[in-house]
Amino acid sequence: MNPIAQSLNQTIENDNSCLMEMLSAMGKKLFFPKGILSQSAEAKEKAHKLNATIGIATEKGKTMYFPSVMDSICNIRPRASITYAPSFGIPDLRKAWHNSLYLKNPSLTGKTISLPVVACGITHSLSMFADMWLDPGDVIISPDMMWGNYNMIFNVKKGATITHFPLFNENGEFNLTAFERTVKSEAQYRDKITVLLNFPNNPTGYSVTENEGRGITQILTAIAEAGTNVIAVTDDAYFGLFYEEEVLKESLFASLCDQHPRLLAVKVDGATKENFVWGLRIGFVTYGCRLSGDPEPVYDALEKKTAGCIRGSISNASHLAQTIVLKSMLGDHFNAEKQEKFDILQNRARRVKNVLSNPEYAKAWTVYPFNSGYFMCIHLKTVNAESLRCHLLEKYGVGLISIGDKDLRIAFSCLEESEIPELFNIIFQGVKDLESQTE
Repeated sequence: MNPIAQSLNQTIENDNSCLMEMLSAMGKKLFFPKGILSQSAEAKEKAHKLNATIGIATEKGKTMYFPSVMDSICNIRPRASITYAPSFGIPDLRKAWHNSLYLKNPSLTGKTISLPVVACGITHSLSMFADMWLDPGDVIISPDMMWGNYNMIFNVKKGATITHFPLFNENGEFNLTAFERTVKSEAQYRDKITVLLNFPNNPTGYSVTENEGRGITQILTAIAEAGTNVIAVTDDAYFGLFYEEEVLKESLFASLCDQHPRLLAVKVDGATKENFVWGLRIGFVTYGCRLSGDPEPVYDALEKKTAGCIRGSISNASHLAQTIVLKSMLGDHFNAEKQEKFDILQNRARRVKNVLSNPEYAKAWTVYPFNSGYFMCIHLKTVNAESLRCHLLEKYGVGLISIGDKDLRIAFSCLEESEIPELFNIIFQGVKDLESQTE
């Protein structure tokens, strides 16, 4: 094992040996190299005469560029857009996102968390998490209603086993009973379990209430207290898009991050959906855990391992994309812009609920609870979801996502309010079309 990795491992071991037990085999080996990048960083600081270290081209003391490229980038200098960014992410963006976590999650007040490490979108953040913390055969617990790409990231690529529990109970609430039963069952036979918490949930658009969130925290803390290492990763891709009063307005990361030394909270989030910049691919990985001493050395070690993982895959996220996100966050109009888009999506969600109150629709489907995010789902009573999806696409030019035999996902995020009644009328007509074909 590389001596740098050994040193990082020793730092973690000295404060919290449980974290060392949680790291995957790859995670234990990861480190941030002291090669070209660290030497370039030293040269940037001290080479006042000539700096021949970094692998970019310069011209007359400035970053070399094509005018045809820079003509498309307004008000951002070449060195802040087309040069390499650090594998950790540009420092100012990391600090800005770190500060924003405390503003968005008041329960973090007085708690110490790591600086976020910048990845290339939330999918990449989750993949880096998997490399760091999951080995083949490890279990990851998730609701039965989950984003399909989790299977590719955790099962296909890492060989982890995904164990499901039903997301809802018979009252349309988060199924705490099934969640606790599943977590306890897996913990009974394992030294480590990983729990994936995705709220607002994709595909259902459901977020837990404050009471449900408190129950989740209590259950996972009890498992840790009983001697099982617990990694709770919160996929907060749609964070902030909470449309109803009873919804927990904070990430579960905030309540989980200091509960117990055996409970590691990992926050995976990004500007992707929160700031409506999907294609810029800016995600973050942040750590929180109860530590016995100064938390900074341990968090520094975890950040270096994560940055080393990024260095060994994509090297770094786009400098231009990071700069654009940072400039937006620091802009005078950022909060007003964010509120404006939130209001639009909230109004669409409310319009969907209003339209779905039509009793006629109850003949064709039931509606899964939703209160947040981009999506909602219906459960079909009489026809096959994939057959209906294809029928709607071919006959009416309407595109939806089928999930399993009976569920359809509707992204109201990309519908104007005026289009919502028409959409559900078409879906209803499509159901009747298929029913008539089987009579």
